[in-house]
Amino acid sequence: MDQKQQRLFDDVNRAIIGFRAVYSDWSNRHGITYNEMLVLYTLREMGYCTQKHICNSYKIPKQTINNIISSLRDSGILIYDEVHSKSREKAFVLSEKGKEYAAPFLKSLDEVESEALNILGDDRIVTLIELLSEYNRALNQALDSSR
Repeated sequence: MDQKQQRLFDDVNRAIIGFRAVYSDWSNRHGITYNEMLVLYTLREMGYCTQKHICNSYKIPKQTINNIISSLRDSGILIYDEVHSKSREKAFVLSEKGKEYAAPFLKSLDEVESEALNILGDDRIVTLIELLSEYNRALNQALDSSR
């Protein structure tokens, strides 16, 4: 790989790290961990969460997510959800207490993301999603071919 290509990949990786750092900073400002934010984010997106889905989506160790889910359950924020559970894969939803707990976090996150969307515009966000998805597919293809 030549230096120009290396700089491009360095820039892409720094941009991705910076993107994730914003969510980490947001989490810290709200007194929760980044990984707890990912659980809340998944609940916002899907309405429920499973440990497996979060681990697979965000490439986080099973034990880390297990500890967060256990802590949220012990606090009464998450409860077991039979409807979305499948065999050994347990699903969880926000309890009434959890909905009250999560509401200000999710409202704040919605506001930040909405403002970012307003700054960039829908078309640029769609382009960003398309390009990142293509880049992800290309990286996976290259990884698969290197085996």
